[in-house]
Amino acid sequence: MKIKNIFLTLLLSGLTFLCMSANLNAEVILDPLASGDADYIALLEAQGEGAFAFNFFTTSMLWTVIAAALVFLMHLGFATLECGLTQSKNTVNILFKNTFIIAMGILTYAAFGFNTHYPCGEWSVLEGWMTLGAPLGAGNVDDTWGYGGLGLAMTGYGDFIFQAMFAATGATIVSGAVAERIKLIPFLGFVTLLVGFAYPVIGSWHWGGGWLSEMGFYDFAGSSVVHAFGGFAALACVMILGPRAGKYLDGKIKPIPGHSMPLAAIGVFLLFLGWFGFNGGSVLSANPGPLGLVFTTTALAGCGGCLTAMLVSWVALKKPDVSMALNGILAGLVGITAGADSMGPWAAVLVGAIAGAIVVFSIIFFDSIKIDDPVGAISVHGVCGIWGTIAVGIFGGADLGVQILGTLSVSVAAFAFAFIVFYALKATVGVRVTAEEEAEGLDLSEHGQTAYTS
Repeated sequence: MKIKNIFLTLLLSGLTFLCMSANLNAEVILDPLASGDADYIALLEAQGEGAFAFNFFTTSMLWTVIAAALVFLMHLGFATLECGLTQSKNTVNILFKNTFIIAMGILTYAAFGFNTHYPCGEWSVLEGWMTLGAPLGAGNVDDTWGYGGLGLAMTGYGDFIFQAMFAATGATIVSGAVAERIKLIPFLGFVTLLVGFAYPVIGSWHWGGGWLSEMGFYDFAGSSVVHAFGGFAALACVMILGPRAGKYLDGKIKPIPGHSMPLAAIGVFLLFLGWFGFNGGSVLSANPGPLGLVFTTTALAGCGGCLTAMLVSWVALKKPDVSMALNGILAGLVGITAGADSMGPWAAVLVGAIAGAIVVFSIIFFDSIKIDDPVGAISVHGVCGIWGTIAVGIFGGADLGVQILGTLSVSVAAFAFAFIVFYALKATVGVRVTAEEEAEGLDLSEHGQTAYTS
């Protein structure tokens, strides 16, 4: 009870501090052409055909916020997938965790994550490695065309809301891997640090112009920066947490079936839909050429991963396993995310197909060494995230050596951060529920309610 009170006090204190310290006013220019703003007029004139340029900017900004909404929808996909692949007695717990992650993820990203991820020079610990940013709206993000022009066809706040939807994804990946046996309060504290600090710092190495970017590392929409980051953070947590009770007995693997395959399938198709925003929004404009290519490669890779996972799992497991087919879709999507804008259609199919095969063997491998991941998150996001990033060096024109170095650096850093923080939580407050609570289900033991009435 004391731990819960401390956590809630810190949470409320943090929110109060942010509200008091942040800039509460935002200057919004509704019609820059009518405003007489000299900077806007100059920018329009510099573009040659000002009206056309402004219309393109407006269309691009509209696509950016639509893409942000699609990525937001992915969090519902993660929640339903995780619910479907786990036991019904833990459904409320899973929904609570995923609800917390998106809310806290966006708020911490606004507090300092965004301007840490894309450094503005506030406090640099080591240039190119870590710069801690100011809160959103503190004079460093504007709501005008001048924020990025046609090269980054969005306003500062448009840029923030799109990137904020990415931020919580790493934590949702971890949520699935540690499902059904983790204490709620330590988990909430851990993911707050993971999303609020580790993700923007490590992500800045590439997307924020850090040392990986300077080396020429390429990760278009985050096979490594988002997915491998979350997958290897999940691996560290699972190793410390241990498997679910009864999963491995007498040297044998005992399946613990999820309670709703329809929910799992709905989750995957929601994720597939959201991925068009995830990858498509990363074009950062409505430029029709790159946008069409990215949509196409994303779809082809997801389908390639699905079919290969179907076939490989059918041969390996002697049965057509729908959960493997669903994870094959996700594996293909994760695989293409790093190079969706730099590969042709058939290269995308091949990358997705290889990811679909990898995910089957990876899930089997982790089960064989008693790494209990109920949803296959480590394999889908971690292992296939590495493959997708390396694939850009094979099919997408990037330097292969730099790609390998970059993806391994992100993965190792995420693993190390998660291992240190999670082990500290285990040593102090504990991270695992009791055997009795696990048997009863976390819905009742942690929340005092159930997801279903019968």
